[in-house]
Amino acid sequence: MLTNWRISSFSGALLACYFIPTWIDAAYRIVVLPIHGFYERPNIAVALFVSDHLQLTGATTVRLAWLLALSKLTAVAFFAAFLFLLIRASSRNSGAAGEALATALAIGSVISFTSMMMASSVGETAALKLHATELLMLLGTAIVMLFERPATPQVAHDASSLQEPQLLNNR
Repeated sequence: MLTNWRISSFSGALLACYFIPTWIDAAYRIVVLPIHGFYERPNIAVALFVSDHLQLTGATTVRLAWLLALSKLTAVAFFAAFLFLLIRASSRNSGAAGEALATALAIGSVISFTSMMMASSVGETAALKLHATELLMLLGTAIVMLFERPATPQVAHDASSLQEPQLLNNR
């Protein structure tokens, strides 16, 4: 059973187990209370950068907070789709779950990298460490996916099917 798990699949499953609850919680807090949720620990770097460097109105700040929540929920949706495809043995054996994982890694890396750069710009060290750690986890799995050989479908060969051709109208 465990012989058909790939390293990138296992690493992606671990990432999904981290990012799904963490980013859903951060996005939920933004959706419920946009300004308060925007200034909490997972999003503080983006919020401080926006308030320090951009002169935005309150409504525009709320829209930007919702955009951040939407982008995190999009990455979470691709992680969830990856887990769903990973559970099915046929898609796991054929490597079909890799596309959802690659999309989640790309979106998550962009979010984490941007947040890390904003945390560096405003001098928020705790947020910088958080986003750098998230980015390294995502990039590590992306590198494993990049260098891992493509999945080859396992086909069981029957000896009798090789000896005698099967025709549809064979009576």
